[in-house]
Amino acid sequence: MVLEKASSADRIRQKKKVFLAREQKIVDAAMELLISENIDRVTVSKIASKAGIGKGTVYKHFLTKNEILVRIMLDYERGIARRLADGIEKAQEGDPGAVSKAYFESRLARPHLDRLVQKLEDRLIDAEDVRSQLEEFSQIRRSHEDALGTMITKLISEGILEDVPPHYHYLSCWALAQGAVDLCFNKSWGDIQDTASLMGFITSIGVTMGNRGQYHQAGDHTPKTS
Repeated sequence: MVLEKASSADRIRQKKKVFLAREQKIVDAAMELLISENIDRVTVSKIASKAGIGKGTVYKHFLTKNEILVRIMLDYERGIARRLADGIEKAQEGDPGAVSKAYFESRLARPHLDRLVQKLEDRLIDAEDVRSQLEEFSQIRRSHEDALGTMITKLISEGILEDVPPHYHYLSCWALAQGAVDLCFNKSWGDIQDTASLMGFITSIGVTMGNRGQYHQAGDHTPKTS
């Protein structure tokens, strides 16, 4: 009897493993299509075809196309949260630049995906069928701000960062990362061949941005001290 129960549990676990793997396959297929095509042209049928499964099977995992879209958003934001948590842990161990480095690397590693998530966020902002998922997305983002605010406050008190309101620091990081992502798609600059190296250079700037001694308010002509 015990062996039968164990065997039944193993089958359930294997079935769940297959289910989750297929679900991720659907999400990955959708993401690939959405990066290369207009959102409106990416249908559930196209996603199913790309994933190599039947359209009906997709609906066993997601009731609507919007559920697939918001899943991409959630996965991306959770990824940033994990990287930030690692950065904060390293900062607490003595590497003050680890937090901003984690943030920039999270967003700039895949500019096309970052840009897609922004488009999806704009598109789904009023979507009622994924209201609870969007709230979860917002909560994850707020947790980023809370964690960053706490760590920045600590670094300010230690004299590492400029003594300005904490949100000045993390919003400046956002602005630089946002500009870097937009740069990748700005036709005025043509086709940038060394995008990865450029993103690495921008990250290196972001890591030291806001360090104590860099900021001088308008009208402050006090010379910088060495």
